[in-house]
Amino acid sequence: MHEGLDDSSVSAALARLVGAAIDKGGGWIPFSRFMALVLYAPGLGYYARDRPIVGRMPSSGSDFVTAPELSPLFAQALARQVAQALEAGGCDEVWEFGAGSGALAAQLMAALGDRVRRYSIVEVSAPLRQRQRAATAAFGARVRWLDALPATMQGVVVGNEVLDAMPVELIHFDGATWLERGVVGAAAGSGFAWGDRPSAKRPPSDALFPAGSTTELHAQAEAFVATLADRLERGAILLVDYGFPEREYYHPQRSGGTLMCHRAHRADTDPLADIGLKDITAHLDFSALALAGQSAGLEVIGYTSQARFLLNCGLAELMAEAGPRERADAIKLVHEHEMGELFKVLAFAKDIDFAPLGFASGDRRHRL
Repeated sequence: MHEGLDDSSVSAALARLVGAAIDKGGGWIPFSRFMALVLYAPGLGYYARDRPIVGRMPSSGSDFVTAPELSPLFAQALARQVAQALEAGGCDEVWEFGAGSGALAAQLMAALGDRVRRYSIVEVSAPLRQRQRAATAAFGARVRWLDALPATMQGVVVGNEVLDAMPVELIHFDGATWLERGVVGAAAGSGFAWGDRPSAKRPPSDALFPAGSTTELHAQAEAFVATLADRLERGAILLVDYGFPEREYYHPQRSGGTLMCHRAHRADTDPLADIGLKDITAHLDFSALALAGQSAGLEVIGYTSQARFLLNCGLAELMAEAGPRERADAIKLVHEHEMGELFKVLAFAKDIDFAPLGFASGDRRHRL
């Protein structure tokens, strides 16, 4: 079915797996299923392979950089908010989901010191676990790993660039109705192609989209937030990622959606090509996430840009004490044309009452 691919390659093996899923699905699978397979299939998916995916430069073999690799000042500023929330809740445990290279875990542990009794990482990727173990080795048994959500949690939950890689549903407007966009085998038998089917799924907004528009729905990310709400007994949740509130996300001018792939620090918009060899992400609808958390019993305690959050947490003071190179890197965290404006921070609380310092100025909850 995929004769254009090298049979010995991981991509070819993954293509056969996806092809079998399409056959089992009657010739079609929803994009959310395709995305789950190509990112997370054991031993074959993008996040399930033993290679460095996060790093500062393509020369490292990485595909993209996240804030902790860019500057340790990100974690040092974030640690101030985490410490305040731990104190307010009378807790001493931090939970991180999708810890990537382990850089953020190591930096937060160093900044928080004895304030944290245990740092729990929920990670489904075995290769990433090994990198995280190496990065946090200095902290010994204070760091532990789980491969699933625990039944109950107390403390502060941190998720940095984790929800954007959760599978999304794609919907496409043909000018008359919305269709669910899925994946089928290509006619030439050497890859995959788009296939649309009738569906009741619609954008949450009544915006007048032009014909040909495609956008995403985030059912899995919303369910994840609702599950966190159910398992968290007392504490706070801090989610850092790129995205928009609903009015900006489902805007007619954003007719192509936000789906994006990353490989060797370059971006492209074709998730059907080179499967397993590149990341696939989508921006988040923060309004939907806030509503999911609120409906499940969480209090939305803050929403703002990454720049405003970090500055509220003392990034400027940390930069003043750093060297020229460190300051230059940290500026990218807050510059509006880098990470500062596109990335947002959404915070929830449960059974604790405090005024989070990260949102003391510039809180945008009214825009959700």
